[in-house]
Amino acid sequence: MQHPMSSYLLAFAVGNYEKQELVSKSGIPITNYYYPKDSVRVEPTYRYTQRIFDFLEDEIGLSYPWQNYKQIPVHDFLYAGMENTGTTIFSDGYVIDSTAFVDKNYVNVNAHELAHQWFGNLVTEKDGNHHWLHEGFATYYAYLTERELFGDDHFYWKLYTSLMQLQGLAEKVEGESLLNPKASSLTFYEKGAWALFMLREQLGEKAFRKGIQKYLQKYSFRNVTVSDFLEEMEKASGSDLSDFKKDWLDSTGIPYEEAKKSLAKHSASLRLLYDMEADFSRAQRDDIDYAKYWNGSPSIHLKKYILEKHQNILPEEIIEKAFASDTVPIRQALSLVTDIKSYPKAAFESLLNDKSYVTVENSLFKLWQAYPQDRKRYLDKTKELIGLPNKNLRLLWLTLAMLTEDYRGSETKAYFDELSGYTDPRYSFEVRQGAFFYLKEAFGFTDQNLKDLIQATTHHSWQFKKFARETLDGLLKDPDYKKRVQNLTDH
Repeated sequence: MQHPMSSYLLAFAVGNYEKQELVSKSGIPITNYYYPKDSVRVEPTYRYTQRIFDFLEDEIGLSYPWQNYKQIPVHDFLYAGMENTGTTIFSDGYVIDSTAFVDKNYVNVNAHELAHQWFGNLVTEKDGNHHWLHEGFATYYAYLTERELFGDDHFYWKLYTSLMQLQGLAEKVEGESLLNPKASSLTFYEKGAWALFMLREQLGEKAFRKGIQKYLQKYSFRNVTVSDFLEEMEKASGSDLSDFKKDWLDSTGIPYEEAKKSLAKHSASLRLLYDMEADFSRAQRDDIDYAKYWNGSPSIHLKKYILEKHQNILPEEIIEKAFASDTVPIRQALSLVTDIKSYPKAAFESLLNDKSYVTVENSLFKLWQAYPQDRKRYLDKTKELIGLPNKNLRLLWLTLAMLTEDYRGSETKAYFDELSGYTDPRYSFEVRQGAFFYLKEAFGFTDQNLKDLIQATTHHSWQFKKFARETLDGLLKDPDYKKRVQNLTDH
C-alpha cells in the first residue's frame, strides 16, 4: 500500500481463478476474476465495469485513491459484496449469463462497492454513529451510476420505490434516525441515499460537488464524523444545514411530502402516477380511465406499476398492449397475475419464450396449475433450462416433472435424486434453500437431506441459518421426523 488504510478493509481471496484485465480512462488497472468454468459469463457479470469506474471518478471529482482495483467472486459469501481496500469480494450468485442479466445483475453492487473506495475506504467513519457516511453515500452514488447507464426514469423510480419503503416504516412508527448506530440497513442505505439526494436539491449541483470534493480531500486517509461532513458542505455552499440535519439525519421520520415534490419536479412519469393516485381518491376504481395513464407516458416503470397494482381491473386494451410489448419488465409483471385464465391462453403461453428466467419460472408454474391437460407440453418446452445461479427454473422443473402424472415415469427416480442432491453443502446456500423448500412442500426428506439440514443450522449466512433452523423446528413437531432426527444425531 502507498497510503494508510483501515485494518478492517484488509482481505485475502484464495482460489482457482482466471482474470479479465481492463484499464480505466485515468490509467488504473482493473482486474476482474472468475472461475475457469465461467468464461462465457465474464461479459454479462462485469458488464459496464470500466464505464462505472470512469463515471464515478468524474462524478465524485477526485481520483481513485488506490493504485489498482480488483473484483473477486466467492462461494457462499456472507454479503452481496464487501469493499475491501482496492478489492471488492462479492457473492458468486452474481456470476450470470446474458439472459440472467435482466433478472439479477451485478451492476448496482459493482457501483456501490466501488463508491466505497472513496466513501468508507478513503475516509472512514470514526464509529458506528457515523455509518451513514459509508452506506448512504455508496447507495446514492450507485444510484447516480445507474442513472448514467439506464436513464433518468430508472433513477427516479428507484428513489420512489425506496421512499415508499421508508414511508411504510414511518407509518408503522418504526422509522430510525440516520445517527442511530443500531439502525437497519434500510435506514443506512436508502434513507441515507435520500438524504444526499435532498441535500443536493437544497444546495444545488455546483455547491454539492464542491463540498464533496473538499470533504474527501481534507479527510483523506483519516477518520471522520457526520459533523465533519456537514461543516465542509456548509463552507462550500454558504448555507446553514441545521434544518437539514434535523429533518433528515436526527428525525426518525422522513419529510415525505417534500420528497414527493422533488420527484415530481424531475419526473414526468411520477407526476402522472401522482395524478392517477389523486384520481383514485376522488373516484371509484372502476371509473378510472386507465388508458389515459397507460398511454400518457412511455415510462416502462409506470406501465409495470399499473400492471402490478391494478391487474384485475385493467381494460382489455391495456392487457393486449402489454402482451404485445417486447419489454421484459412489462411482460414479467404479466407473469405475476393471479388469475391467468382471465387472459388469452396463447398470449400467456408466449411468456415461456421470453429471455428472462424469472418470467419463465412464474409462467411455467401458473400454466402448469391452470391447464393440467397441457402440463407435459410445458415441461417439454422448458426441460433444458437451468435459470439463475440459484437454479430457480431447474428446481421448479424437477418438482413439477415428478408431480405430473405419466410424465417420463422411468426418469422419476433420477429427477428426485437430482433435486435431493442439491441440498449438499457443495452447492450455494441459495440452491440448497430452494431444494429444501421443494422437498419439504412436495416429497419429504431423505436421511441425507436431514443431515444436510442439520449441517445448515450452523451455516455462516444468518439468513440461510435462520431458514434451516425454522425448517428443522417445524419437522421436529412431527413425531416420525423427530424420531429420525434423533436417530441421526445419536450416531
